[in-house]
Amino acid sequence: MVIDLYNADTNALLGEITPQDLKVLVETLEEESSEDQDYYITPETLDVIGENGSATDHLLNLLRKALGTSDSVEIRWQNR
Repeated sequence: MVIDLYNADTNALLGEITPQDLKVLVETLEEESSEDQDYYITPETLDVIGENGSATDHLLNLLRKALGTSDSVEIRWQNR
């Protein structure tokens, strides 16, 4: 299964992530419901995701790229 990660505001494709990468996001970040597919990312969020040790460099790099120089970014995922 391939999962696409998007900037939720611009709909720009950020890249592909694995089911394991998605599991890291789901387990680490807050979801508003079981059907929630978007996440609010800040520099602090990246620290938390990176600290647990299960995030891949690929996932962290995609999130860093999405955040860029902004204070925050909303991302969403979608199964392909």
